[in-house]
Amino acid sequence: MLTAPFDGRSRFALGTWLFLRLLALTHLIAFGSLWVQLEGLVGPRGILPATRYLTAVREQLGAEAFTALPTLCWWFGSGTFLHVLCGAGVALALLLFVGVAPALCLALLWAAYLSLCGAGQVFFNFQWDALLLETTLLAVFVAPWSFRPRWRAHEPPRAARWLLWWLLFRLLFLSGLVKLTSGDLTWRGLTALTFHYETQPLPTVFGWYAHQLPAWWHRASCAGMFVIELVVPFFFFAPRALRHNAALLTIALMVVIALTGNYTFFNLLTIALCALCLDDTWWRATLPTPLAQCHVLRDIHNNPPGSAPIQCHVIRDIGLRSRVARSMGWAAAAGVVTLTAAQEIAAFRPVPGLAPVARAVGPFRSFNSYGLFRVMTNPRPELIFEGSDDGRTWQAYAFPHKPGDVTRRPTWVAPHQPRLDWQLWFAALGAPQHNPWVYSLCEHLLRGTPEVLALVAHNPFSEKPPRHIRIVRYEYHFTDAAARAATGQWWRRTPLDFYLGPASLK
Repeated sequence: MLTAPFDGRSRFALGTWLFLRLLALTHLIAFGSLWVQLEGLVGPRGILPATRYLTAVREQLGAEAFTALPTLCWWFGSGTFLHVLCGAGVALALLLFVGVAPALCLALLWAAYLSLCGAGQVFFNFQWDALLLETTLLAVFVAPWSFRPRWRAHEPPRAARWLLWWLLFRLLFLSGLVKLTSGDLTWRGLTALTFHYETQPLPTVFGWYAHQLPAWWHRASCAGMFVIELVVPFFFFAPRALRHNAALLTIALMVVIALTGNYTFFNLLTIALCALCLDDTWWRATLPTPLAQCHVLRDIHNNPPGSAPIQCHVIRDIGLRSRVARSMGWAAAAGVVTLTAAQEIAAFRPVPGLAPVARAVGPFRSFNSYGLFRVMTNPRPELIFEGSDDGRTWQAYAFPHKPGDVTRRPTWVAPHQPRLDWQLWFAALGAPQHNPWVYSLCEHLLRGTPEVLALVAHNPFSEKPPRHIRIVRYEYHFTDAAARAATGQWWRRTPLDFYLGPASLK
């Protein structure tokens, strides 16, 4: 039992403690997910070898390449070192989770993930990659600079906490704003969700069931989403009751999105940011009694706001530890992210003074504007890769999680991200000349490259590669309940055209 009254109204130590653990878990998932796909995507025998890419960038940009594309691979190589980065990321995430040198771990995690994103090209260019980098960089300011591996919670600096609230605000508000400013009439008419579940990149089986709901439900859901994205974010800075409700509504939205679509670690990371909005009194009242009275909360009680954690004298001497350095860091971060957000809020009109700032900080992917699903995709094109030995009989490759066989149930794979499956969704929306990496994928299928075939769920040419390959583009739609009951099919499809006609290595 606690030995004194516990008043956590103005304290956020436990929320910060949970935020850092959820952020560590997110990094563990992100690095682990990348690691198992690395060779097939950007390895020496992958679809887009990182070594070849970095060489081309350096030849084109010269000395400017180091600032235009910041990555440790410039100095340590882009072969084996990519695996070193993933291994280091996993190890640092585990250290962060148990509380060993959290601020230092976060700084190193940021550098490692930025290095992978720089070398990863189109396969590492998603908004949640940028969100993870920005969250990690800002989290350095709330994490204690201590080497001691203790599961203790400490009150974060107020300015650092507000920077992360501001990030959460921008993430939601800008996502709602771009939907209205994009000119997409389906958002303005509240009809986007009537087809969103079937046209999103990797729907889950729950997405199929959600698609069957009546149109009025989808319109009401769309209106509710706009309320959460455009109105609720302002309450992150309101008194505690309103702030708590805003955080809980955001968490509810993230849970619904996670159930109906595979958006990797995006939902977990957003929920982690929401944990910072809930103060210690709320957590103590909500958690089961044994957890509410654990030693973490006792540490919070014994470390009132303003008290500093026990620190190694080496860490105490680091510049970021000083109030002056931290204040400068907070001010700089707040200024940059505000200017970046202003570009979206101004509806894409030039913002004075933003261009030089954007050029300077843009390559670091840590001061971002956000806006998922700015324009809705409808209908859903899908690429089906087929191989043949004689040019007459064709057999289809199957990828792990993208739609293919119409009888295969949509999978639930998040928080893992099958990056090739995701990128093929984008490729289907455009022409092959705008996605030259698709030609490289076809070449590897024709050569039977083991590293690339490891990214394929079913290879109909396991004994030897095919002589010919083609890509057929189909239009996919969910079936309804009656059709699925009668045929067992989750999808129905119609051929559109040849994305790539029959081709061979010659």
